[in-house]
Amino acid sequence: MPYTRPNHLPPTSSSSPESATAQRDSHVPVHPSGLRQSFTAASYGSLDGTAAQQPRDSRQEDSPPLSPRSPPALTGSNADVYAYSDLTVAGPSLQTPSTCIHEAATESTALLGKTVIDFREQAHEGPCNHGTFSPRPGSPTGSGAGALLDYGFPASHTDTESDSGSVEPPSTDGVLGGSGGGSGRDGKNQRPKSWKRQLTARMKSKKMSTSSALAQQHGVKDSTLMYLSYYMPVLVWAPEYSWAYFKGDFVAALTVAGMYVPMALSLAANLAHVPPIHGLYSFVFNPLVYALLGSCPSMIVGPEAAGSLLVGTVIKASVDLGRGGDDDDVLHATICGVIAGTAGAMVLAAGVARLGFLDSVLSRPFLRGFISAIGVVIAVDQLIPELGLSHVQGIGHASSVDKMRFILSNLDKVHGLTFAVAGTSFLVIMVCRELKRRLQPRYPGVAYVPDRFLVVVFSAFLAYYFEWEKAGVSVLGKVEAASGHLFAFRWPFQLSHITYIRDAMGTSFLIALLGFFESSVAAKSLVGHEPFAGIQLSPNRELVALGAANLIGSCFMSLPAFGGYGRSKVNQSTGGKSPMASILLAFLTLICILFLLPWFYYLPKPVLSSLISVVAWSLIEECPHDILFFLRIRAWEELGLMLIILLATIFYSLTLGMAIGVGLSLLQVIRHATRPRIQILGRIPGTNRFENAEANPDRLEFIEGCLIVKIPEPLTFANTGELKSRLRRLELYGTSLAHPALPRLRREDSNKNIIFDIHGVTSLDGSGTQVLEEIVRGYRARGVRVFFSRGPGTESQVGELLRRSGIVDLVGGEDHFVDDVHDALKLSEVEEGGEIGVVGQ
Repeated sequence: MPYTRPNHLPPTSSSSPESATAQRDSHVPVHPSGLRQSFTAASYGSLDGTAAQQPRDSRQEDSPPLSPRSPPALTGSNADVYAYSDLTVAGPSLQTPSTCIHEAATESTALLGKTVIDFREQAHEGPCNHGTFSPRPGSPTGSGAGALLDYGFPASHTDTESDSGSVEPPSTDGVLGGSGGGSGRDGKNQRPKSWKRQLTARMKSKKMSTSSALAQQHGVKDSTLMYLSYYMPVLVWAPEYSWAYFKGDFVAALTVAGMYVPMALSLAANLAHVPPIHGLYSFVFNPLVYALLGSCPSMIVGPEAAGSLLVGTVIKASVDLGRGGDDDDVLHATICGVIAGTAGAMVLAAGVARLGFLDSVLSRPFLRGFISAIGVVIAVDQLIPELGLSHVQGIGHASSVDKMRFILSNLDKVHGLTFAVAGTSFLVIMVCRELKRRLQPRYPGVAYVPDRFLVVVFSAFLAYYFEWEKAGVSVLGKVEAASGHLFAFRWPFQLSHITYIRDAMGTSFLIALLGFFESSVAAKSLVGHEPFAGIQLSPNRELVALGAANLIGSCFMSLPAFGGYGRSKVNQSTGGKSPMASILLAFLTLICILFLLPWFYYLPKPVLSSLISVVAWSLIEECPHDILFFLRIRAWEELGLMLIILLATIFYSLTLGMAIGVGLSLLQVIRHATRPRIQILGRIPGTNRFENAEANPDRLEFIEGCLIVKIPEPLTFANTGELKSRLRRLELYGTSLAHPALPRLRREDSNKNIIFDIHGVTSLDGSGTQVLEEIVRGYRARGVRVFFSRGPGTESQVGELLRRSGIVDLVGGEDHFVDDVHDALKLSEVEEGGEIGVVGQ
């Protein structure tokens, strides 16, 4: 495309290259005109115009070459266009056409293979590394090798044939398009597609179509199985599985089963208030489904203390409302299945909708405060059965403070043997836990010792041998399904369950949110140790896998189950390398349900409560470290959030603590998203670089008559509400940190030119465009010249909105969109000088 002269330049009749170059550059002063002076913060005068120092000239040397968006030097055969005989490879520096045609590929070569496009524009011959900031590449138009046009300036590269005989570069339609085939650009010679191919093409997403074209470009086999294996990782690891992994997977599954199967019984009986067998169900179905769909091979899915406690709160609330008694196991199991199914459906829907980013919504202080509060609630709750006070009436379903008051007022009724069994079990488990932690670095084999399993088995034997049940110690009793049949199928979303679904909706949402967050943290901590390179961790696929697992488990009324870091770490440290460990865990739990249920009869409930108390201790023990860290950095907001959640949970209820924590976290997210982060820029003396003036106001110099504003983020309806007021504050005070009660500190003539650096505006919506148009219109009505630097290309979404909204015409045309701030300063001098008669001959 030939060079187009900007509208503000006068016509010329000279045809020589020298005169053409001189006239082309006539709008950029080679030497400073003196109209624009620079000054530092110390030399800036008061409102009456006085100054502490004489302002110095901001440009004591020749102006640098033109920006990358300025026209190239027109000499010789390239006076009209540049054309390449081959596409260049983007390297570390810009080169002339003659030197970058056959550049060898390096480690920085783009992934398009042999056909690579240099998307950077050539400002002039020779190395090009000048500019206020790093030159921003333009957006390609048309096909991949089309002309790169930005706001009226010609591109350095075109795909047409030049006078010097350059050959048109090959098209990249086959690479970036969705067709992926064809021998010509128009696609007329493509072979006809069968109905199977057409159906497959319709099912593929845009990203998959682009990937298919790239695979065809590089000769990689592109098949439906490749995409299916991404969404079902079992198709990746199953063909690669070998017997070398089986020993480690089996030992890991046996270790996890020995430690956490008794835990599942305790969680179901003591926290969720459902028959214990429903805790075992969550170790059968959920790990099996996750092994097929999950993207973290070492993850072990199972019930958690927080989720089980939340299930228990819903069941207690249902009992309080008169919808059943404390001994109605069928009703309790039904409510448990409804909660697990609702939570699973929410997680599955979030995965299908690609909402994996939600794991970043909840802040670390919220999670730490809430998890610590859950630990306190669990510890207080388990003190009652550990002291043998379960038979004492008068406590009901109260808060943790009320339960502590109840315990203190009934210390004379404590059952001695029950307390001794629970206390001894707790001490043994804690001592073994600490010994493992200290000995494992030197003796890794200690991780294989199932200490909790041994404590449970030994205590059950003692309860049977010494007949503790007759002595007043509560035992687990007969473990059976509430309906009397193992693995009874019951669809949770029945019309008869609509009341329970409505009651459990809020709690199910919190179970889903907390469960997914804990699973995400565990998966990110475990990733990088898997032997299967084809499996990639994906939050969206994790949502689908966890949602499907809970949805299937809920059909058998299992507890909600998500990934846990503790048991997953045990699985990994004891040899588990593949999802086969989860499958073996499900198989071992199934054997327990089918053959070992009668042996669970004599399990002492105080021992099971002590297992839960150990979990509560682990939830609380990390809180002091976080508190000390926040105190050291003086993060008072985070400490306040943790304290509010903890007090609300302990003094009132778990539901209120969750609601307050989630509400405050969402308010923090909204406040962070709606706060504009605009900055006023100042120039580093002796350079053409600009920095945030509020960070270093004393060592930067400001340009007389210019306000340089940087917008470092996309403009949307969320963050444009206060944009006008913050811009006004910059005009009045030169900083956004000043209080609006101050009188004006910045002179009116200091804002004759407004330069917006919009390099960070990567996206723009309708509301943001409307607010920006109103701001520009207001400036123009006051006679203020507006310039935009480092803007996007005209073919981009932002460029289209700027043109359609009329902003381009309001500021004076596409000439007011330049490549960097320095070019905008030059252009402001030209226009100001033209107004007083300096330029324009």
